[in-house]
Amino acid sequence: MSGVQDRVCVVTGAGRGLGRAIAQALAAGGARLALCDIRADDLAETAAALRAGGSEVFTAICDVSDSAAVDRFFAEVERVLGPAEVLVNNAAVVPGGPEDEARRNKHYEWLTTPVERGSLGFTSAMSDADWLKYWGVNVHGVFFCTRAALRQMEPRRYGRIVNIASIAGLSAMSAHSPHYSATKGAVIAFTRSVGAEVAGANVFVNAIAPGGVATEMFDEYLARIGPEARHRLFQIIPAGRLGTMEEYAGLALYLAGDNHYLAGQTISPNGGMF
Repeated sequence: MSGVQDRVCVVTGAGRGLGRAIAQALAAGGARLALCDIRADDLAETAAALRAGGSEVFTAICDVSDSAAVDRFFAEVERVLGPAEVLVNNAAVVPGGPEDEARRNKHYEWLTTPVERGSLGFTSAMSDADWLKYWGVNVHGVFFCTRAALRQMEPRRYGRIVNIASIAGLSAMSAHSPHYSATKGAVIAFTRSVGAEVAGANVFVNAIAPGGVATEMFDEYLARIGPEARHRLFQIIPAGRLGTMEEYAGLALYLAGDNHYLAGQTISPNGGMF
């Protein structure tokens, strides 16, 4: 038993990538789904595939960095499907632009090449706008959604919240993106604090800190950097590969269910990196 049969499960950032894979895993477990994203086409594609498989799916466009929009989304979830019983906080800004890629390449080369050490200069070159953009979605969004979900879970003394953090919040493996690392560290600290706060109400809050996910976006990045850079990256990972979306989604499904005693914990599948 998955533990999510007929549960109302909310997944943010469900339009593609890991969010879509988690929604698929929950659907396979028999969940009733409420999905949001800011990308309408991606969200519609995810929902259509799940409905074709027989799942009940409610969707809405929602920017999780907007507190009022989040409250409206959860009110609609309760009206259409009933109170949220599971929340997966997956929506996030991840470093994927050209400047992010240049920093990542420089960092990986620095990690795997015997050169004289000096500062990589990432933090001192970062703008206020870049820093704040990551905090708006990755931290404020997690708080807004968690607060809205708890307002439905606490009175009913049942809930499961899974926060998607990152190995970037636990280690220096993502020193190329200090803004991203800081926000994921905040998610882990928030998980620990809220997990202890609400466990007595049978609401279990935990986090997954992936050590690299083989998403479409990351596959495209690997294709661009060429074989030598790819070998440098995989040399850092003892397992020699990234984790698949299905491997991470299976863990999310487990944490969303009832067959565990975990509260405030962060689990980091990372192929042996950390």
